[in-house]
Amino acid sequence: MQEKKYFTRMGDGSIVHMTEAEIREDMKAGMEDAVSRGKISPLTDEEFEHLYEIITMPGVIVGVEPGKQVVTTSDSGSDKINTKCGIPTDRAINAMLHERILGCDSVDIGYSDYNFKTVKGVAKREASVLKHALNRTTMPLFYGAMPNLGFYTKPDGPVDNWAVLLPEGKIKEAMAAQEEAVELAVKDILYVAEQMHDVGADGINLDTSGAAGDADFLVSLKATEQIKERFPDLHVEIGMAGEFVLGMHGKLKYDDVRLAGLYPHKQVKLAEKAGASIFGPVVNTNCNKSFPWNLARVCTFIKACTEVTEIPIHANAGMGVCGVPMCENLPTDAVSRVAKALIEICKIDGL
Repeated sequence: MQEKKYFTRMGDGSIVHMTEAEIREDMKAGMEDAVSRGKISPLTDEEFEHLYEIITMPGVIVGVEPGKQVVTTSDSGSDKINTKCGIPTDRAINAMLHERILGCDSVDIGYSDYNFKTVKGVAKREASVLKHALNRTTMPLFYGAMPNLGFYTKPDGPVDNWAVLLPEGKIKEAMAAQEEAVELAVKDILYVAEQMHDVGADGINLDTSGAAGDADFLVSLKATEQIKERFPDLHVEIGMAGEFVLGMHGKLKYDDVRLAGLYPHKQVKLAEKAGASIFGPVVNTNCNKSFPWNLARVCTFIKACTEVTEIPIHANAGMGVCGVPMCENLPTDAVSRVAKALIEICKIDGL
């Protein structure tokens, strides 16, 4: 008799069918990879079995029991209808659609060029867009953008490009350029935050933090600290770009902790120290590995994150992160299993 095979996927979204033994083997390998890289504890036997049940549950969409739902936050959520669906509506209407039709718990009002350096030049106009949306919705509205430290490099920005300097062996110059860019970026974020606070923003979303390495992550931490000092009632969400902080500088520290090399469970402690209201950890999806491998690895990392923090954890569960396949149209069978596993096993506070 042929052994039963279960429908599942690869990290790129392609369909595969795997036996129970194959699924368990991949889950164990994914979990062990997270344990080895992050120096964290593995899932318990009970959690491992629960995750196996979630992965192999029949049905396209799975869900949590009533009462166990979590809230959602979004990055640049207000542009999804017009960009993804091609329906020309302004951001205030998009926010209303997300609230009243799609049932979202919050929305991020972001500029089309989603970075703070660009937004600074149109900040007052963007504040009027946010105010317009706030007047027509009840749910919390964030204003979001990326620190995107690369925008501060020449020829478009004022500082030398460390990606050019490093291959030339100009290490000190590359480090100095990043340090200069950090101060410029923090100043821009604080200016934008002030404009949004003046019109009643519920929060600022520092999205894709760390995308340009440890200096980029430092921008979010320092900006958060200064925002909370000046505007204590303005919430700050830090959403990460990747699971591992790249050491493009290598020596930068926050609260006497070196930023290069940090995984989510250590990133969150610094976000907490800076005054962040919400932390969005990321675990990268490996397209060449199976969904069971990826999800077991994700749960191991995120569980370690939720166990050490006192601030809400809203795991980044979008395309190519936290076990969600890396493909344009996300398969609901995989996305719903990711959400269920993160809620029930990792005890996250939101998505």
